[in-house]
Amino acid sequence: MSTGFIETKDKTKIFYKDWGPKDAQPILFHHGWPLSADAWDNQMLFFGLKGYRVIAHDRRGHGRSDQPWEGNTMDQYADDVAELIEKLDLKNLVMIGHSTGGGEVAHYIGRHSDSRVAKAVLVGAVPPIMMKTDANPEGLPMEVFDGIRKGTMENRSQFFKDLTTPFYGFNRDGVKDNQGFRDSFWLMGMQGGIKGLYDCVKEFSEVDYTDDLKKIGCPTLIIHGDDDQIVPIHASAEKAAKIVKNATLKVYAGGSHGLAQIEADKFNNDVLDFIKS
Repeated sequence: MSTGFIETKDKTKIFYKDWGPKDAQPILFHHGWPLSADAWDNQMLFFGLKGYRVIAHDRRGHGRSDQPWEGNTMDQYADDVAELIEKLDLKNLVMIGHSTGGGEVAHYIGRHSDSRVAKAVLVGAVPPIMMKTDANPEGLPMEVFDGIRKGTMENRSQFFKDLTTPFYGFNRDGVKDNQGFRDSFWLMGMQGGIKGLYDCVKEFSEVDYTDDLKKIGCPTLIIHGDDDQIVPIHASAEKAAKIVKNATLKVYAGGSHGLAQIEADKFNNDVLDFIKS
């Protein structure tokens, strides 16, 4: 079990965790905004105990990675992933991306190919594009993302605390509140750098991943909650599943944006079945 840093070509240090047997099939996890690799702890333990090599990194500007003023773009995030994969020499890889991390997986493949990727999993993921446009009327209006930027700039501590409610669906009947999830979300969010988190809002909202999705050739599992209040399913998963050539869409009834934590057992076993299939 190890943790460490890689230094990218632009001298940015990216933190990563690399657990499990080095000769096992690797699974690389990509976290959502404003979180870190720790958002995947449940999954890393689950799949590590199943004998897989499990790796997760903190995106630049997030978690324990460096906080550069410039370069907080999806192009750079994908290039950082490429450097991590190459330095760890990962092959026959399973890539799992949540929310913004799903965009990162798609953009890595679109920009660097899926030659090292065996399978991909997109959960609550932002592709093809979150923002409402003439071509994407189901998306969310710019005012929503301006509000996220405003909340991040003015009082991100309170904003992150408030965000946990729709993120995990704690405002829905029958969903039991979980203070631990709220606390860990806040802690990860506050660990990141405010400039990187501010810049990242544009990357998960305005970037169009349609061309990236078209380049995904490996089997892809798309998991999404039909009550996702952060990334509405009609503007994301339902569209992405029609664009990716070899995609399977699995909808979680009443599922929230944070379903990998709220419904961890179901999620883990669904992903395990997909990897083994």
